[in-house]
Amino acid sequence: MAKIGILGAGAWGTAVAKVIADKGNDVLIWSHSKSALEDINVRHVNSRYLPEVALPNNLQACDDIIETANGKEYLILAAPSLYLLDTVKQILTAPSIREGETAIAVLTKGFLPSPKGPRLILETLEDYLPGFYRQSLVYIAGPSHAEEVSRGKITGLIAASENAKNSIRFRDLLKSPRLLVFSSFDVRGVQVAAAAKNVIAIAFGMLDALKTAKSYAGAEDMFGDGTESLLLAAGLNEIQTLGKAMGATHAETFTSISGVGDLDVTCRSVFGRNRRFGREIIEKNIMGPFINLDDLIARIAEVGYLPEGVVAARYVKALAEKFKLKMPISTGLYQILNRETEPEDFLRSFLKGME
Repeated sequence: MAKIGILGAGAWGTAVAKVIADKGNDVLIWSHSKSALEDINVRHVNSRYLPEVALPNNLQACDDIIETANGKEYLILAAPSLYLLDTVKQILTAPSIREGETAIAVLTKGFLPSPKGPRLILETLEDYLPGFYRQSLVYIAGPSHAEEVSRGKITGLIAASENAKNSIRFRDLLKSPRLLVFSSFDVRGVQVAAAAKNVIAIAFGMLDALKTAKSYAGAEDMFGDGTESLLLAAGLNEIQTLGKAMGATHAETFTSISGVGDLDVTCRSVFGRNRRFGREIIEKNIMGPFINLDDLIARIAEVGYLPEGVVAARYVKALAEKFKLKMPISTGLYQILNRETEPEDFLRSFLKGME
């Protein structure tokens, strides 16, 4: 059985760790939280992120990131996008990473900043990792929720890489009778779809809440299920437009589980944090304490959870401007998060623009 390290003990990192450990592999998961360490190692649960899900004994937690990363056959990066680059910088001295002996995959969804503007995750990490990893990293995405995967609900994922061997290795590591994993060579398209769909999901959550919101005059009569499907379809078109501009190689990426599948589950599932954040903009005025988007990101811990679409919204807007793309949903969502417009005004304007 293989030795696996996972960096990030959030819900998704823990769920993937459980799937791999359930197959008999030894899994070490890195967490900087002492309460999480005790939770996982003593009580065999992650009560903060995956309550009531029993974890196997061969899944252990560690607060030493080098120990977690070194000497592993496989390493999976599951830190949020805000912290991913700093996490990778911490493991560069691990001997097995320095020598390129460990295969690396990434679960994180989003974009990363650079002096030249927002970039995709894998190409950014390649600039920091040893040369062995260039065009060999694997990106794992798809319509999935940790709460379901950890409980054995049938789910499909994509393992995308320019290195076919590594894609197959991680596909085989993850797959089980209830977790279907497929390979893809469209690394850029899968990454764009995984990041941009979180932006659309926040807008979808707002619309979902507006359907029954008493505080917005006329909203209940104006918005319905068909309106949501209209928003979802238009959002998918924006994702595909951005993906093409950023070098996606296969149009079917956006009509497969990594495109329309991931977008649909992120928008509609009760487990979706981005959908939840969008609903809470309407229902709880969650944006009230924040001056603008930069202030929201800086104080994101006050929200109590991390909707990745908040971070991605800033980058998607910058990319739309860079490539001169028309992306009204993503741009409008940015304006809402930046306190430039109100949700109902944006939705009315968007729908009028489609006439």
